[in-house]
Amino acid sequence: MYELIPVATAPELDEEAERRFVEDWPEFIFHDEGVAPYRERRIEYFRDWEFYLVDSDDRRLIAGCWGVPIAWDGTVADLPGGFTDSLARSVESYEAGVVPDTFVLMAAAVRNDEQGKGHAGRVITAVKEQALARGLTRMIAPVRPTSKSQYPLIDIAEFMTWTRDDGLPLDPWLRTHVRLGATLLAPAPASQTMTGSVADWEKWTGMAFPATGTYVIPDGLTTLTIDRATDTGHYQEPNIWLRHA
Repeated sequence: MYELIPVATAPELDEEAERRFVEDWPEFIFHDEGVAPYRERRIEYFRDWEFYLVDSDDRRLIAGCWGVPIAWDGTVADLPGGFTDSLARSVESYEAGVVPDTFVLMAAAVRNDEQGKGHAGRVITAVKEQALARGLTRMIAPVRPTSKSQYPLIDIAEFMTWTRDDGLPLDPWLRTHVRLGATLLAPAPASQTMTGSVADWEKWTGMAFPATGTYVIPDGLTTLTIDRATDTGHYQEPNIWLRHA
């Protein structure tokens, strides 16, 4: 059996979680400067929205997830711009005394040696139940489609329409969500923005960028723009909005 527990109740798992849950993410994803102004306040305000999935027999770490509560009127027009904007809205709304009604699942990850066993579905289902039990009326997520990196030149709005012969999304991570009852809402073409020097991007990607131009990068869902004259690289990560409840 498995159990979703608050992160705050299992500090002994923090070190392993920090190591395990970055294994499948590209380095550049951790360099969104728009997140920095809200990171500490998010932890202060919403620590109780961070969870570990553990084996209930021995409390072995299996997966983790976290999210933030926001106010959302249920329309596509009122969706946050994506990951970073959701974080900003949650923190700023909390400080303004706005009552939230929606949970935004910001990230979920399963440790490498436990993948393919249905744990992603367990985490998503359990955290949705937590959100509804706490009085929120719906759950949404700015999802990073895992196979989009194979098609970095395709617009995210087009990619989200791609399906298999059985009608399910082509992308396996979207497919996991849809099988759990989620519906695709809208593209989030600028969910996160990462900017760094040319040297930064060479370190983050393991590539050389000898000239100004547009580059396909490992694990990039879209392309990276390099400007040698200003010594900058600019990348906007697209996501897809899904609704679970």
